[in-house]
Amino acid sequence: MVQNPREEMNNKAMNGYQWFVIIICILLNVIDGFDVLVMAFTASSVSAEWSLSGSQLGMLLSAGLFGMGAGSLFLAPWADKIGRRPLILLCLLICGVSMIASSIVQNATQLGILRFITGLGIGGILASSNVIASEYASSRWRSLAVSLQSTGYAIGATIGGMIAIALISHFGWRSVFLAGGLTTMTMLFVAFFTLPESLDYLLVKQPKNALERINTLCQRIGLSRLSQLPEVLIPSAQPKIGIAKLFSAGLGLQTIFLWLSFFCVMFGFYFVMSWTPKILSANGMTTEQGVTAGVLISAGGMFGAALIGLISARIRVFYVQAAFLALTAALILLFVNSTGTLTLAFILSVLLGVLSNGCVAGLYAMSPSIYEADVRATGVGSAIGFGRIGGILSPLVAGTFLDTGISSLTLYGYYAGAFILAIITVLSLSKLQAKHTAQLNFQNSAVSS
Repeated sequence: MVQNPREEMNNKAMNGYQWFVIIICILLNVIDGFDVLVMAFTASSVSAEWSLSGSQLGMLLSAGLFGMGAGSLFLAPWADKIGRRPLILLCLLICGVSMIASSIVQNATQLGILRFITGLGIGGILASSNVIASEYASSRWRSLAVSLQSTGYAIGATIGGMIAIALISHFGWRSVFLAGGLTTMTMLFVAFFTLPESLDYLLVKQPKNALERINTLCQRIGLSRLSQLPEVLIPSAQPKIGIAKLFSAGLGLQTIFLWLSFFCVMFGFYFVMSWTPKILSANGMTTEQGVTAGVLISAGGMFGAALIGLISARIRVFYVQAAFLALTAALILLFVNSTGTLTLAFILSVLLGVLSNGCVAGLYAMSPSIYEADVRATGVGSAIGFGRIGGILSPLVAGTFLDTGISSLTLYGYYAGAFILAIITVLSLSKLQAKHTAQLNFQNSAVSS
């Protein structure tokens, strides 16, 4: 019987090469964090140059998110067909070229189209890098590995904001897009020479030279070499393709609850990230103080993702996620009542960043465990894409509520409810996932015997 490298890797200590791959995934997310928020960094300068209305600027800000959703839904599934590595390289090329092109556009329409294209690439990278990080980690450290790679987004957003301020003051807003594009192309070069293909993908899909590539990875990871490829069981029934796979073999309810979890968390998260500076300013803070609170939320996010990963190394990630969601809901209500005391508001801003970003990282840590290797990128990508719908709708819904004259406390209370709903979906998903895993283990043991 051919040994199972995946099972062997699950039960061994992580070595330096595995952590190196995860660091590459973190760097990919750092680039994504900058590329996603570059429009927010340059919004004032772009609006001033072209005399844009609020709705025109809003469309530019939303274009990247629309692209990210489309990329997660339609590009990410190709990682299960052609491999994680080729798709990431392709998406880096898309992002780099479109970012550089954005630095020479002549009007808002051209920029909006390029922001959508950049978002397409980012959507594909986010889903695929998340999957690679999970597939190169052992069972014990998988949640930490995925959470750590998601910290890259907050790092890219925080550092990118500081770089953007310096570049705009000296060279104008176009230089920010050019710098982002050149950095992305540099990352493409780095990934081409350092990012390996997923071991799980090679074992399941068995492309050309699969055995040689698997044994090369086994040597680097410290696993036993294979003398032959393991047998891949092909179902007798006509296999379903694409998104349809996520609703077969007992996965339907898990997929639905995962999508709902992403939707609720992204709905609440993007409200906190996009509206907090403006709402705080409207409640007595200066514009600078409101922006500072927003930056502190992003900075707190760098620690939140790592924190949920560390705790999940000892406690089942679904339970940790539920606790983070509950604490986030409570803190949102405390935060909106803290505007009268500046120091307290800033402290709560950091804590809110830790918890809300931890909730997003927890989703990324949970999702790869739901699916087998042959549909993992499709499953993760579709969940992220569905979550982006919540992210896109969230600022629009908040703006509509604010136009009616609703109080800030009531509005934050509504959005705290989104995190509470997510607790229900996450715990339901945990129960379904545990049951499904037990069934698969029983079937595998029956086949082995």
